[in-house]
Parts: sequence; C-alpha cells; structure tokens
Amino acid sequence: MKSVTIHLSLAENVKDFVNIVSKYPYDVDLRSGRHVVDAKSILGIFSLDLNKPITMEVYENNCEDLLAEIKPFIV
Repeated sequence: MKSVTIHLSLAENVKDFVNIVSKYPYDVDLRSGRHVVDAKSILGIFSLDLNKPITMEVYENNCEDLLAEIKPFIV
C-alpha cells in the first residue's frame, strides 16, 4: 500500500483527478480525518473538506504510473 498527501482545491481538479484514478484497476481511498471515501467517486470526494490536504491510499505496491500521472495534485 502506498500513501501520499494530495490537495484538490477546485471542482475541475476533482473531475480531472477522478478521471485519472478511474483508469487504473487499483483500489484507491481518500482519507480526511475520520472520513474515508472511494477516490473514484466524485460525490464522495465532494463530501470531504477540500480546504485541507487529503491522504490518498493506493492498495497496490506497484503504482508508480498512477503516482506519476497525479503528480500535479501531490502536496
């Protein structure tokens, strides 16, 4: 499992992020405080506090391709 901190400040960022993550077969969660949502769910992401950094957890060890593609969102 890999864990990185991301920041999604704009609605368009959320849309772009979900489009990228949805292309991969990995299970990916976003964690903000005690709330955990599926990273492939736009509605789930909008239920989080987007003013704070969010922890992204990828349940795959070999996910460098995904991490490279979401690099603009990584804090």
